[in-house]
Amino acid sequence: MATKPNDDSSLSHTRWNCKYHIVFIPKYRRKAIYGKLRADIGGILRQLCA
Repeated sequence: MATKPNDDSSLSHTRWNCKYHIVFIPKYRRKAIYGKLRADIGGILRQLCA
């Protein structure tokens, strides 16, 4: 019986599938983050998480 591929990780008695969703919420200056600055911050965060 062939097993189907998945992205779960496992040890001897456990199996897990970790996927993270990160939300960036600035406390102050929310309106200043729209536009070009928002795109730049998004690109930086994507590079850091890759």
